[in-house]
This record gives sequence, C-alpha cells and structure tokens, in this order.
Amino acid sequence: MEDAPGHSTELEQLTLALLHSRGEVERLREREQMFSSLLGSVNAVLWAFDWSAQNYLYVSPAYERVFGRSAALLLADFGEWRNSIYPDDLEYAEQSLAEVLVKDAMEGREYRIIRGDGQVRWLSDKCFVSRREQDDHVVIVGIAEDITEKKQLEGELHRLATTDVLTQSSNRRHFFDCALREFELAKEFGSPLAFLLLDIDDFKKINDRHGHQMGDQVLQRIAQAGANVLRRGDLFGRIGGEEFAALLPGCTPDLALQIAERLQREVQRLHFSSEAGSFGVTLSQGLTSLRAVDTSLDAMFGRADAAMYRAKRMGKNQIMLAEDDSLGEG
Repeated sequence: MEDAPGHSTELEQLTLALLHSRGEVERLREREQMFSSLLGSVNAVLWAFDWSAQNYLYVSPAYERVFGRSAALLLADFGEWRNSIYPDDLEYAEQSLAEVLVKDAMEGREYRIIRGDGQVRWLSDKCFVSRREQDDHVVIVGIAEDITEKKQLEGELHRLATTDVLTQSSNRRHFFDCALREFELAKEFGSPLAFLLLDIDDFKKINDRHGHQMGDQVLQRIAQAGANVLRRGDLFGRIGGEEFAALLPGCTPDLALQIAERLQREVQRLHFSSEAGSFGVTLSQGLTSLRAVDTSLDAMFGRADAAMYRAKRMGKNQIMLAEDDSLGEG
C-alpha cells in the first residue's frame, strides 16, 4: 500500500528539517571550537565580573598562563583575585574597578600582580560595563594584558636617559632637573638646602700616567664613595669629566659640612694600582647653602663653583665654604 502523497511530503519536510538542524548543530559546534581555539591562543585575559554578586562569571584560558593560578579557584572565590594583586597596588586596583560603575569604562589601568610562582608582573587592564539591568546588578567585562616587558623597556630607556653610563650616577641633565625641583620646594617651604661641588685633583695626570682605563676606575670609585656617604633623598651626579655635584635637601650648613668631610675621608682611603705604580686621589670641594636672596638654583651653583676653584688655588684636597656662608645659619 502506497503512502498518501500528503504523508510523503510531511516526511520529506521533517527529514529535511532534521538534517538542517543537525547541520546547524555541527556549525555551532565548529564555531564554538573555533572560538575556544582563538581564546586559547590570545595571550590576554578576557573576563566578566558580576558586581552585585562580587564574583567572576568567566575568565579565558590565558588567565592560568598570565597569573599562574587556577581559574577554578578564581571563579569560586573573588578573594583569589585580591590575593593575586601586588599589595602596594591593591587599593588602586579596587578603586579603579569601582570607578567603572560611574564612568561606564576604564582605559588602561596598570597594576602589578604576583603570579602563583612568585613572579611580579605588570598588567594593563581595560574594562567597561556590559550589562546594567538594575543599579544593583551590573556585569563588568574586560581584557587584561601582560605588559611586563614593555615596563622593563621603559625603565631601561629611562635609566639610559638619566644615568651616567660610566659611573651609574645621575647625568648632568637629570641631576639639574631634580635639583631644580628641590630648590623650588625649599624656597616654597623655607627649608634648608645645601649644594656641594667636588672635583678630582690632578685627574689629567692620573690619565696621562696610569691610562684612561684606570681613570675610569677612579671615576667609578668616587661615584661609589658618594653613594656610600650621602643620605637617602640626597642627589648625586656626574656633571662634567671629573666633576661631581651633590644637592642635600633639608640639610643645615653644619650637617652639610659633616657630609662633605665624610666624603673627603672616604675618598682619601681609596687606593689604586697600575703598572705605573700605586696612587691615591683627593678632592677639592666647594660648599654653599640656600640663602633668602637666592632666586635661582644658578646662584647656589655659582657660589659652590667659585668655592671649589678657590680650594684648588689654595692647595687642593680641601673643602671651601662659599664666601659669606657661615656655619649655624638656617
């Protein structure tokens, strides 16, 4: 008995519909696999955070590579995220996340994390409000990228731009940029400030007799002596061939002279040896303190420079106070 024509048509349509549905399922599965593959290959963390519930709804596979921590633990407990943030950056990371509720988006937050293996890494995080069904139910989504190498490069470029390559102390430009800021602060708040210039005595003779390589060693050891003697917050830099400078914020004239004397003794204890023989080095130093009439850093620099050259003329290996400077002044 043959099927009725209508019944045959319905069966064909049903078969075609099932085949179409199966094809759609396969295409969806392929798209899901492609999407998962793409997420797995992206070296940035995609995330979704339910603000009202204070828990993560999703993190991409890169989370475990970047953070070195379990994604399952993060999804189970928001505290895992807080524990991964570098302590000094935690307040900023939390506050900036909360600001997204007001601004609807946050561009380029930068903060540090501590990976599960103890490494400290820098992240750049962009996030925005994805869904705001009610004021008490907000979903924030974002993408976090590891920028540690970029930060390291920036740090190295900054070091090269501000540091004297030979002595690793501040170069002339960086020293005077920082010194100018300290001068302006001292003038604004009426705090003491001292300026010290020092020049290595007979440095040309050292180079001529013992060679430029030994001369470089002398410069390096002088810079190290300065780093050993100066206080935290003092500035020290190489501002010329064999000339160094120190700026001493909050330093009274009496204390500034004590620091200069300690540096003088530290340098006198240095000894060097080359094929041409052993030798020591001495310094001529010029010291001045901030005066009420000083309107620029150049005034202090000029007095210290004149005092240093007066020390040279009067026999070297000594500290000379700028003219009209006297100990005990504020």
